[in-house]
Amino acid sequence: MSVKEPVAGFAVAVVREDGKWRCSALDAGALTGLDAAITELAKLRSTGAVFGLLAVDDEFFVIVRPSPRGPSLLLSDAAAALDYDIAADVLDVLRVDLPDEEDDSIWPEGDLDILADVGLPGPELEVIAGEVDLYPDEQLQMIAQRCGFGGEFTALLDEI
Repeated sequence: MSVKEPVAGFAVAVVREDGKWRCSALDAGALTGLDAAITELAKLRSTGAVFGLLAVDDEFFVIVRPSPRGPSLLLSDAAAALDYDIAADVLDVLRVDLPDEEDDSIWPEGDLDILADVGLPGPELEVIAGEVDLYPDEQLQMIAQRCGFGGEFTALLDEI
């Protein structure tokens, strides 16, 4: 078994319970593989929404939303799967083939309605994911603002 190299970025768990948002840092290992991220999120028992926002190496983001029937996932740039294990893991779970190495276009893959129930419709999330001039942390900040936990998200990022 190979040891996964550490990956730059951050992983944040977001929980909405009783109408209140809470953000907490996930272990950095959540950035190296999808299983690690899902395991970390599954530990957060809540009756409300639970999902993870992962910004990976200033390149792309992943949204992970565990559920009993399997995780809902969104990868902001499918081509990242050529270079990053966690992105390849997402495509694998989604049963999507790796993109062609010559294809340099950027497109999201997965469930664009992953956050629709917390205030971010799929078409808006698609626009945010398509903002190629923004870094993943800036895209996730936009997502946090739109869903209503921007203050909590920013406060946590200032700490980590």
